[in-house]
Amino acid sequence: MHNKRWYVMIALALIAIVVVSGCSLMNNPQSKPEQTPPPAPQKQAIEGNEPEILVFMHETGEKRKMKMEEYIAGVVAGEMKNDWPVEALAVQAILARTFTLQAMDEKGGVPARGTQASTDIKEFQAYNAKAVNDNVKKAVDMTRGMVITYQGKPIQAWFHASAGGITATAKEGLNYKEDEPPYIQSITSPDDLAPADVQNWTASFTKKQLMDVLTKMGKTVSSIDSIEIGKKGPSGRTITLLINKNMEVSGPETRVGLDSVKLKSMLLDKVEVSGDNVLFTGKGYGHGVGVSQWGVNKLTTMGKKPEEIIGQYFKDVTIEKRWN
Repeated sequence: MHNKRWYVMIALALIAIVVVSGCSLMNNPQSKPEQTPPPAPQKQAIEGNEPEILVFMHETGEKRKMKMEEYIAGVVAGEMKNDWPVEALAVQAILARTFTLQAMDEKGGVPARGTQASTDIKEFQAYNAKAVNDNVKKAVDMTRGMVITYQGKPIQAWFHASAGGITATAKEGLNYKEDEPPYIQSITSPDDLAPADVQNWTASFTKKQLMDVLTKMGKTVSSIDSIEIGKKGPSGRTITLLINKNMEVSGPETRVGLDSVKLKSMLLDKVEVSGDNVLFTGKGYGHGVGVSQWGVNKLTTMGKKPEEIIGQYFKDVTIEKRWN
């Protein structure tokens, strides 16, 4: 009898230990068993109410107060086609909100206008309130208050039309002068839904056009006899071009100087002189840094959620909810 009672007491003690241990696991998140975290875990860090911001309306020259989410809807409609999947528009909404808060935090918005934002794409972001439809409204609403952060601060939420299959580092794609942001990476991107003239293209400029751009960059030449791809970045983008075998110039600066709409990207296959013209052959559209919009489009068709997509393009970031 004594032995039986002893075994019963031991069993009860073991059960008590298991129960107590189970309670500590539930009450102490740090004690949870290790598991692979999602690419961009959503951190519910609600800070307050939705901000009201002052926006410079460049079409009319007026300054208008509006709720942040109303402004974000206009940006999404200006930066992405409003008939794209809602999940893709949701990614754009998170990017737009992050861009706005980062600019407000780091630069005070648009100091030259005395506002937090501007509808002038050259100053801030594209904006098209007339193109806001139910798709856009749903995308903005489902991501309400969501911002991409790294170590608690909104990131530089760069994006572009098409990565041409691979994204760029900030230094190669944007000629970024500061340290490479730790959350920016060069990754493969599924851009095969992009139009044919984005996937592969040729752009032609006259020698004079290129010479004028070089002059503005402080690189004067009397003629252009040859042009070659110089240094390349991690993604294979052209960082420098070599003019006449001995003059090195910035690839990203040359692209912007010539016409960044026509010279779609610096993911070049070749560049050559042909008669009085300079021909560039390449793929992709945009600087290639951060999120590829056509890549996002494809990933949504594969069932990826906005948070997953953002976690794929940016490394070690968190999505915080800043307001309800």
